[in-house]
Amino acid sequence: MLKTRLLHPDILSIVGRCGHHAKILIADGNYPASSKIGPRAELVCLQLSPGIPTVAQVLAAILDTVPIDFVNTMGIDPRDPYASAGDPPVWAEYRQILAAAGSKVQLEPIMKWEFYDAVASDDHVLTIQTADQALWANLLLTVGVRTS
Repeated sequence: MLKTRLLHPDILSIVGRCGHHAKILIADGNYPASSKIGPRAELVCLQLSPGIPTVAQVLAAILDTVPIDFVNTMGIDPRDPYASAGDPPVWAEYRQILAAAGSKVQLEPIMKWEFYDAVASDDHVLTIQTADQALWANLLLTVGVRTS
């Protein structure tokens, strides 16, 4: 029996093949995963029911499994109607999860259309589509290196 929080065999297989700079997208339920995906990326759909699982739950499992150098959120264009509210509430949850995992990584927003371009890179190896209903919940993780 595995000792890691992450048990999904397909995700473990892909993450196990990741190298430094590989990109993992944890997508919310609204993300267009069928069309906004890297040319080499694999798609794993985890939608069980609305809101289950969340991006935050998947983030916690990934952080328990692989080192992460960068965490990019999908940034909100200042002209977007949601921009006036400040950071989306879910970002605070991500910061708490990163801190609990002992990570010093900060959330770094990339504006929406540039985010899609970043996902479309050759380094994108995995999209995990969740059923998260939170707005602006997408995360693009960059795999780091193991130092111990």
